[in-house]
Amino acid sequence: MQRRISTQRTLLLLIFAFAICLAAPHVSNAQPAQKKNMKQETTYAIAIHGGAGSSPKRFSDEANKARAESMKKALEIGNKILKEGGTALDAVQKVVEFLENDPQFNAGRGAVFNSKGQHELDASIMDGETKACGAVAGVKTIKNPIALARLVMTETRHVLLAGEGAEEFADGFQDVERVENEYFDTEQTRKAWEKTRRRQQEQEALGKVDFEIHEEDTGSYMGTVGCVALDTHGNLAAATSTGGLTNKKFGRVGDSPIVGAGTFADNNSCAVSCTGIGEQFIRNAAAFNVSARMRFGKATLKDSVNQVLKADLNPGDGGIIAIDKDGNISMEYTTDGMARAAADSKGRFEVIWVEDK
Repeated sequence: MQRRISTQRTLLLLIFAFAICLAAPHVSNAQPAQKKNMKQETTYAIAIHGGAGSSPKRFSDEANKARAESMKKALEIGNKILKEGGTALDAVQKVVEFLENDPQFNAGRGAVFNSKGQHELDASIMDGETKACGAVAGVKTIKNPIALARLVMTETRHVLLAGEGAEEFADGFQDVERVENEYFDTEQTRKAWEKTRRRQQEQEALGKVDFEIHEEDTGSYMGTVGCVALDTHGNLAAATSTGGLTNKKFGRVGDSPIVGAGTFADNNSCAVSCTGIGEQFIRNAAAFNVSARMRFGKATLKDSVNQVLKADLNPGDGGIIAIDKDGNISMEYTTDGMARAAADSKGRFEVIWVEDK
């Protein structure tokens, strides 16, 4: 009887020891995961651009101060959302909406005129966690195109809606604010358009039908807006909005509503927003290539951005802002200036416009 009891006790001890061995790996694996989450909860970053183009030296001190102040307010909006634990998607949308409402930029109110004296607006937004994205192109009555782009992402299985189709889609949402096309007019953009048309007539008189006029030649500012962000949950997002090129024609669409060209976000690499000559960014899939150089070429964020700007694109084509999954920020350009701003959880908070290259 004693021998049987002793055997049973031995078996129980063996089973107990085996159970502890099985549990041990789970305990040790839980520690690094917890530390990783703690790191994510304290890390966020955001970057904004107000368009690459003319040097601030071409504008008055008052105009430069006003543009810098607007960038600061936009940065405060995004920084607050991220600091309070909000999502990167919400941060980039709200920042871009604020800039769309500011007539100093070529997005929303303040958008440039097309060849018919109207405004056609483009925008896109992308979620780096799921690769979900939405975009609109050539819309004429949407006060905030970036908000409609977000709805394309969340309420349809599509990525890009254009023209009348996008307007009809907007009809289904009461909270999508609508305006008359004239709402987007500003005196500055009208003067730039009239100057461009005069130059066009001069060139046509010389027999030049297909020619290129840069925004800088009209005395205007290429003010496409964009925002990229990393939130405390470890997710990236990007958004871009524009009125396009002054005197654009034939239903022209640039890179801003083209995912992979003007906007891209991937939690495995970075979030990107571009500004400049849209055709060049489309030809070179610029936004995606920044990500691809990081993922497949193992380049740093800064090197990836510079390689795309200086190797793939031509001098003066534009600028790029980007944030990687670790919160590193890059804001580079090859034009005479680019309004830009950045903030992060380490205390960085800066607006750069008056200082140019």
